[in-house]
Amino acid sequence: MERHIRKNILKDLKKKMVFITGPRQVGKTYLAKEIMTEYQKPQYLNFDNLSDARIILSASWPEGSDLLVLDEVHKMKSWKKYLKGVFDSKPDNQHILITGSSRMDTFRQSGESLAGRYFHHRLLPFSVKEFALKRSAFEKLELLIKLGGFPEPLLSSSEEQAARWRNQYFTGIIREDIVEFGRIQELRSMKYLLETLRERVGSPVSYSAVARDLQLSPNSVKKYIDILEALYIVFRVYPFSKKISRSILKEPKVYLYDTGYVKTDKGRALENAVAVCLKKHVNYLVDSKGAALNLNYLRTKDGQEIDFALTKEDVPASLIEVKLSDSSVSPGLRYFSEKFPEAESLQLVHDLRKEEHRGRVRIVSASKWLEGLSA
Repeated sequence: MERHIRKNILKDLKKKMVFITGPRQVGKTYLAKEIMTEYQKPQYLNFDNLSDARIILSASWPEGSDLLVLDEVHKMKSWKKYLKGVFDSKPDNQHILITGSSRMDTFRQSGESLAGRYFHHRLLPFSVKEFALKRSAFEKLELLIKLGGFPEPLLSSSEEQAARWRNQYFTGIIREDIVEFGRIQELRSMKYLLETLRERVGSPVSYSAVARDLQLSPNSVKKYIDILEALYIVFRVYPFSKKISRSILKEPKVYLYDTGYVKTDKGRALENAVAVCLKKHVNYLVDSKGAALNLNYLRTKDGQEIDFALTKEDVPASLIEVKLSDSSVSPGLRYFSEKFPEAESLQLVHDLRKEEHRGRVRIVSASKWLEGLSA
């Protein structure tokens, strides 16, 4: 299956360096090697490989390489300064593609700026839109709920194989990637935190409440969630506010990039799958089109709430509530549809017999609507 960002990356490589970031085992290396087939003399080098690392450090790749793919190069010291030098001194006909499993804007920060020298594309797990097998939209969403959107478990179509993959995947992340950010003695706390977040998908997360449960400080909880987000294990969705600073101070909801790892009922797993699809849609439009789009949720002080809001230039454009089977309009969606009449109001229902309009609210099939997103 062709990944949705492939064509945009090929176009952007003609202008600047391109960064591809995303979770481990989401398909970044596979995508990079697919892109290599478009070139005559591509060169792939992985900094985790000792012989490749030597070539990277000495910049001794073959002359005439028309595509240089550097994987995990952000793990080297002063990687931004290094890439700036490589880009500024490269031949005109050489393109540079950088891939990594951590967010390069937060991992091992250095003072050297790459501004104006790169485009950034984020590769996320498969969505209903991108999952291009000959199945109905409903069947695709069912698989994403059960297996998650990572290529190996999803394409196995087996819950047993997905469970085996997941055990190895998260053990590797805990042992290897998290150690890069924190001290070894913090691993147990971070493991317990991740277990807690698996059970609280879709609920606003109070750092203070989680801290009490885990006997940590609120600052430690926030720090650990920052790390999990930097490693593309979780992502936060903040409540909408016209003032970004005020929004960030409020309780975020936390979702997992791997829906198959959610530890709760099917309704929350559905909400997580929708969150990942919406996150992918927003990232694509921001990375490829420069859109001023954000993913938020809405909540009032008296408890009126809806699951998601797509906000464009700080104005709600789409109000979204997610339901497993209930087609009656949620009170929160009805309230916010009146408060923001210019926004489309959607209730996405997974198991829906018939689509309807009820006042300002459209009740639509979750899977079919998700299939119509941009990514």
